[in-house]
This record gives sequence, structure tokens and C-alpha cells, in this order.
Amino acid sequence: MDFKLNEEQTAWQMKARKFAAEVLRPRSLERDRITDAFGTWDWDIIKAGSKLGFRTSCVPKKFGGHEIDFVTQAVVMAELAKADSAMSKAFSQCWKWSHLISQACTPEQQERYLKPFMSDDTYVLGMGSTEHIGGSDNRLPPENIKSGMRLSGVQDGDYWILNGEKAFIANGSVGKLFFLNVRTDPNVMMRDGVTTFVIEKDKTPGFSIGKVFNKSGWRFYQNAELVCTNARVHKSNILGEVNGAMKRSVGDNSGDMFGDLELAANALGFCDDAVETAIKLAKTRTQGGKLLKEQQNIQLKINKMAMLTEALRSYVLRTAWEHDQKIKGTNAGLVMNYSTFVGQEVTELYLDVCDQPGVELDEHADKLVRDSFIWSHLAGDTVQQIRVAQKMLK
Repeated sequence: MDFKLNEEQTAWQMKARKFAAEVLRPRSLERDRITDAFGTWDWDIIKAGSKLGFRTSCVPKKFGGHEIDFVTQAVVMAELAKADSAMSKAFSQCWKWSHLISQACTPEQQERYLKPFMSDDTYVLGMGSTEHIGGSDNRLPPENIKSGMRLSGVQDGDYWILNGEKAFIANGSVGKLFFLNVRTDPNVMMRDGVTTFVIEKDKTPGFSIGKVFNKSGWRFYQNAELVCTNARVHKSNILGEVNGAMKRSVGDNSGDMFGDLELAANALGFCDDAVETAIKLAKTRTQGGKLLKEQQNIQLKINKMAMLTEALRSYVLRTAWEHDQKIKGTNAGLVMNYSTFVGQEVTELYLDVCDQPGVELDEHADKLVRDSFIWSHLAGDTVQQIRVAQKMLK
């Protein structure tokens, strides 16, 4: 397999690298220090990245987007995450749901949702599935009618009345368009009774933003509650069929596949950052009268960091390439699970390299560790993530 980047992929990589170095990295620690959960967000960053195509890069060309392939997406995410993992995710979160618009919406819906998305640099997207009491049942629902999500939808003529809450929703406090999974038939198992509604924030009476969650890591990235109190949503805002949300499949661009690849590529970015920074530190800092690079303990730690990072790079690019080639059977959930292990191991080793006697805690290393541990509860907890592998046995 030849994973050499072509001219277009290299151009995107260089553009992302320049933006990351000049815009993201200089503001990374500054935003991370802010104590207010909502105050960490910076619209100037989003606007600047959007003008370069980082918000709309996955929209098909026929709608005015760039339609970059999965390899390019992985490369761009890694470059941005190398400067700040949470800032990278703020952009790629829009890719996931613009994929869904172009793949699963009707032509009328595509026109209605993609037009404002393409024209407004502050138009970001989100998906509401997780709930306070649902745990991670929403990803792999158990065979139990009472399990799963509780945000309810009841039909009222041409409208549906929605009541309930979603929690920890990505871009929840800043998004303008959300996809909400709603329990529209409580008398069947969740996979047979859920409908996806497209919620336009400023055009949906009864829809509001609740609590903005304060997190230890990924502080720039916004997570909030979405609250429906007799929210009225027209039937034209239903995505696909009523009660068909859990059965919907959009091929290689499915949300689960992209979401898993997205997180793995993001982890690759901050692992690259940790390795490069650790090497620079080892070449310049002394301890006990010797440069760190001359000490075997440090050599072993950096060797392991580099080894794991290069293995993750190969896995991420191969997974992305296989999806571009439409090779069936590739399980992106496995590379996501691997990235969780690698990301946390590499950042902890980096913290060990920085944590020398008489030296203050390295703020950058501390941030990378906090960001990496977000992977323990992304797309379900660690147990649910590993259970994704059961797809291999079907």
C-alpha cells in the first residue's frame, strides 16, 4: 500500500499545519486557563478556520464544499490537534454532521440546512443523543423496552411535541443546527422507536440551551444540555423515516465510522505534539549534570512514545485509506480503541519526561494528559467502546 500523500492532500496538510502554528497554538494554553466553561470558546478562531475551509471541508462540491477524502480528513485533524486537540474537534464535529446532511437529508432539507451552513462562518453543528440517565445505552442498546433515551416526541398534526433533555452535547452551547434522537415510540425497544429531528436553534419554540459543562480536559470544546419544553418541530424536519433513526445507514460515511476515525486522528495529533516536544526538551534540559537525552530512563520513555505514535499513524491512515477505497470490513472502532490506549500512554510518558526534580509542573504536559483522558468516555465509556468489537463476530 502506498500512503504517500498526493498534491491536494499535501496542500491541505500544509494549510492546516500553518493555521495550527500561527493561530491555534499561540492561544491554546490561554484558552485552557479560563475558568468559565463557556468563556473558553473563541469565535475568532472558528471564523479564521472557517474562511480557510476547515469548517466546511467535507461538504460535497455540488453544495459548494471541498469534499475532501478520508485520508485528507485524518491528516488535517491530526495537524490541527497537534496544536490543540479541543480546537481541532470543534471543527471536525461539523464534518460529521455535514456528512449526514449530504448523505441522508432530502434535497429540500439539503437546500434548507446546507445553504446557511456554507454562508455563515459561525454556523456550527451538533448531535443530541446522550442523556443524563441513559448512560451509554444509546450506542449499543440492550434488549429492554425501558432502556435508552427518554426525550419524547408526540405527534400533533403536522408537528411533533418534544419534551426532555440531552446532556454533554458537543457544540451544545454554540451550535445553530442540531440533530436530536427522540423516543417516538416508547412501547418498543429503542432501536425500533427512535426518530431523528433536525432542530434549528433559533426557529424552534420551546428549545433552549441548559447547563454548559465544565470539564478537566478539552476545555475549549463546548458541551452543554439541550432542553425541550413542549418544543414544536414540523414534520418536514424529520430526518429519514419515523422510528428509523437506529436503522439508518449511510454507507462508509456513517456517523459511527467517521466519529471513530475522527477521534483516532485527533489522538495522533496530540501524540505527535508530545513526542516532538519531549525530544526538544531532552536535548536542552539537564538533570544531575547531564542532558536528559543522555539518561537511559528518558531514552526509553521517548522511544516508547515514538513507537506507539508511529503505530497509531499507520493504523489511522490505513483505516482512512480503506474507507476511501470502499474496502468492506474495516472496523474504525478498533482504531479508536487503540488511540485511547496510545494517547493516554504517550501523554503520561511525556509528563514523566517533564516531571523532573526541582522543576515546576509543565503546563503544556498537564493539558495534554487532561485532554487525553477525555477519550475514556467518548462514544460511550471504555467498556462500551471495547464492546464495539463485537461487530466483528456478526
